Amino acid sequence: MQLVMTSLGRALLSQLHFRMLLLTILPFVLSLVLWGVVLWLGLQPMIDWLHAYFVDNNLFQWAASMLGWFGLGAIKTVLVPLIAMWLLLPLMVVTALVFVGVIAMPAVVRHVSLRYHPQLERLHGGSLAGSLSMSLGSFLIFAGLWIVTLPLNALPPLAFVVQPLLWGWLTYRVMAYDALAEHASSEERRALMRTHRWPLLAIGIAAGAMGAAPTLLWLGGALSVVLFPLLAGVSIWLYVLVFVFSGLWFQHYTLEALARLRGNQPLARAEIAAGR
Repeated sequence: MQLVMTSLGRALLSQLHFRMLLLTILPFVLSLVLWGVVLWLGLQPMIDWLHAYFVDNNLFQWAASMLGWFGLGAIKTVLVPLIAMWLLLPLMVVTALVFVGVIAMPAVVRHVSLRYHPQLERLHGGSLAGSLSMSLGSFLIFAGLWIVTLPLNALPPLAFVVQPLLWGWLTYRVMAYDALAEHASSEERRALMRTHRWPLLAIGIAAGAMGAAPTLLWLGGALSVVLFPLLAGVSIWLYVLVFVFSGLWFQHYTLEALARLRGNQPLARAEIAAGR
């Protein structure tokens, strides 16, 4: 836990650096442009399809009874747009995550390595293709869990638990790979992600809790539908900011862990061999 807290303090200081603040701009603009076009062209057709599906399968009556049981009967009038928004939300988030991984993480790696670990050798055990593969595979699992747990968002206490866990797992999987891709060999990366699995997951869950905060903007019922374009833009920027900070936290932690691993060469060889 000492390394987790030390890397947190370093990440906070790094996030305040002017260059790190600028890193939020390009991923945000790209995400905003992409989703502006997607929503302009596809949101209404998606809502129309969902409405027709509900009508064909008599789901409005069932949903009204369920919402009434929880005292949320007023939501039934905007139920279909809300469902469309909640289905699109994980796609928006993973888009921001991918843009941060591709655009911001190289700058994060340079910033942290040059300031804190200038002597650490770079073995280039990861790649852009590997990063995209890890992101896609993790997102597919995440998306399935997101859809399965979607009804729990109607119960705020459960939503506050499920959301950080889901975002934490996704952030841990993607960020840990990107943080180690340039400096660690593939064997070192696998060894570190195995031996430091729980601290890395703890960082991911903490980042997931921060990432769940923008999701709360989407719990406003009918008001969320009215303010959807504004909420989408604000949410994307907040997600980008959280992901950049998470990237800094993971980067500080993993490079320090890698430096310690290499500093104890017999242990490093044993841990790497155990991963084969």
